[in-house]
Amino acid sequence: MLKRKATKQLQDWIKTKNKKCLVVQGARQTGKTFIIKQFAEDNYDEYIEINFKMTPSATDIFSGDLSVDGMVMALKFRFPDKKIIPGKTLIFLDEIQECPEAITSLKFWADDNRYDLIASGSLLGIDYKRSSSYPVGYVDYIKMHGLDFEEFLWGLGISEDMIGSVQEYLLHKKLIPEAIHNQIMSYYRQYIAIGGMPEAVQEYVDSKDFREVDRIQRNLLQGYQYDIAHYATAKEKVKAEKCYLSLSKQLLDKENHKFQYKEIEHGARAQKYYSSIDWLLRADIIHLSQAVSDIRYDLDDYAKSGLFRAYTTDMSLLIAMKDFSLKQHIVENTLSGNTKGGLYECAIADALYKKDYALYYYKNDTTKKELDFIIQKDGVVIPIEVKSGNTKATSLTNVIKNKSDISYGYKFVDGNKGISEDGIITLPLYMSAFI
Repeated sequence: MLKRKATKQLQDWIKTKNKKCLVVQGARQTGKTFIIKQFAEDNYDEYIEINFKMTPSATDIFSGDLSVDGMVMALKFRFPDKKIIPGKTLIFLDEIQECPEAITSLKFWADDNRYDLIASGSLLGIDYKRSSSYPVGYVDYIKMHGLDFEEFLWGLGISEDMIGSVQEYLLHKKLIPEAIHNQIMSYYRQYIAIGGMPEAVQEYVDSKDFREVDRIQRNLLQGYQYDIAHYATAKEKVKAEKCYLSLSKQLLDKENHKFQYKEIEHGARAQKYYSSIDWLLRADIIHLSQAVSDIRYDLDDYAKSGLFRAYTTDMSLLIAMKDFSLKQHIVENTLSGNTKGGLYECAIADALYKKDYALYYYKNDTTKKELDFIIQKDGVVIPIEVKSGNTKATSLTNVIKNKSDISYGYKFVDGNKGISEDGIITLPLYMSAFI
């Protein structure tokens, strides 16, 4: 069983004095249902699960009176073998987007506060059946992603003490012993090839069979395409799928990773396709890095409309868009050219996204200054460059030298580095998981 960081977030929620309902958001197949079930088994005497996709007839429970007593009575009739006891029962409403009335009911469960309730769903952002949002003020949220690199290491059996020792090198910005670095870099390449989707990771942990992992990845990609076909409006279905499947070309086959509509089809324009990008974003199928006109806080104030880079929400999906041979090149470290640079950029984007950072980038064609990523935390802007080798980070050096409010930045390289010089913290690629 794969250990997940979201378990700690669920444990924090259960400890709150006046619990609201909890909504677990995230893309499909990231492990939301599994971890909630495991949490229920570990913390409650009784557990009731309703999956509105699997049992659409369960919407009847929420079709009339939405008083908590009325809904509990309906649950008792539907689950006569369950003892629904306040404080000892977890009610789990899965795929809640299929039942707008159940979403409305969250306010009343929260007001009542006798029963613990968790809701989840894979396409909660698209609002395709309802005009209203979740009851503001009555719901807490957590966002689940695929496994990050640290969780992947846990799955491989690497102890927290061993991982902690690696983090010590980051803390003190020291060079990692070569033997340790080589082993972790080997794990990191495996992680890039496999991605963080739990089913693919579990298969690799159990069998070490990349062919089986590849089969699972392609099934997952097919599932995402099914969601686009099933949930997107008739106007968006084909366009959204074309946008999504163009990401491998956008990110791995060309030097400039800005999203370009011409890669979707000849002569394509934003006017035709931007609404499809917006749908994919709200459906948690992609995430974006927004271009900015200046490198200062608050970055959102400097975002340039219509200029962005788009990434899959997990590396599994991007890798599945390419031939199986890509995995072999990744694991054997035989990548080169645009593919290598693009893949490492995607891996860093993946790590930052799974830490819930909003991503930005900067590119000035006149000055030739370019930063792969910019993030901000506690009012501080942090520039980042990604290098497939250990070449100079000219733009990063320039920014730190000339921006008085930016004191440091990160340079992630395909090599064993652990130094801090002139405000540039140079680290191996895999350290992005721990910053």
